[in-house]
Amino acid sequence: MTLAICFDDVTAAAARLRGHAHRTPVLRSATVDALTGAQVFFKAENFQRMGAFKFRGAFNALAQFSEAQRERGVIAFSSGNHAQAVALSARLLGMPSVIVMPQDAPALKVAATRGYQAGDARSEVILYDRYTQDREAIGRELAQSRGMTLIPPFDHPHVMAGQGTAALELFEQVAEQGADGADGHAVPPLDALLVCVGGGGLISGCATVAKHLNPAMQVYGVEPEAGNDTQQSLARGEIVRIATPRTIADGAQTEASGQLTFPVIQALVDGIVTVSDAELAKTMHLLAERMKIVVEPTGALAAAALLQAAPGLPDLRDQRVGVIISGGNVDLQRFAQLVSSVA
Repeated sequence: MTLAICFDDVTAAAARLRGHAHRTPVLRSATVDALTGAQVFFKAENFQRMGAFKFRGAFNALAQFSEAQRERGVIAFSSGNHAQAVALSARLLGMPSVIVMPQDAPALKVAATRGYQAGDARSEVILYDRYTQDREAIGRELAQSRGMTLIPPFDHPHVMAGQGTAALELFEQVAEQGADGADGHAVPPLDALLVCVGGGGLISGCATVAKHLNPAMQVYGVEPEAGNDTQQSLARGEIVRIATPRTIADGAQTEASGQLTFPVIQALVDGIVTVSDAELAKTMHLLAERMKIVVEPTGALAAAALLQAAPGLPDLRDQRVGVIISGGNVDLQRFAQLVSSVA
């Protein structure tokens, strides 16, 4: 079976993103290494433009629009980060955007999306009820009636390839850090990579890079306990659709994996594990206290799996582990509420 993307698609996306996306830092923590017994390398996409990895996929997709598509503009549906990413990318590329967002999306994300659209009278945000309305149907209807191009948040090859550039950069940066290793020797490849999972765009792109560069690398996805549709899908061997999950990880409140992302996950991902909302809050607290960074609940999924030793995760002690911190877009009042809830 031919998968939706390959390694060359990711390297092409990296070329399009050069000069537009930030080359986000790779962070280390002696405390995290001591707690886990591993050497952990955090790819900090909370420092990406608009605060999350989503900018990578959105810009890569919109940058490939024809002139006619750019004139008519783009439609996207998203709980927040893809919304902001598309709105910002559309503004940078000079095209209008219509963003369909849930009514209960974090106010910070709605305000930021509208802010990125400022100055374009042809751009707007449309709100819907995520528990009673179908965002995909709304997006399709608007795209047809307005002649705009719909770019979904994960199930699109250009989006998937763009997201994979986060892993590509991570591996390059780890190799660069290795030249200055304490023992003077080059750093060996990472042994494992942990990635958050919503619809599967990020992990499909990252797994494509990981398995191409190091087929022995273990790639694990992490979902919230309440939204383990991908975990169920892998167990069943087919896409499983669930009710909209109720979890603080709003970026992972997806109902099912994508038709394009799931085959990549099946082929390249070693397993999916889950963490609870309480474990997410605990991890956010630790990352803020020890590493001085603000991470949104979804962004903490991969780190939480490692720090809380999620069931199903292999023993990663004495391993070199990459962790994607996917974003930091969280209202500060909500952030304070969540981290202060940790005993």
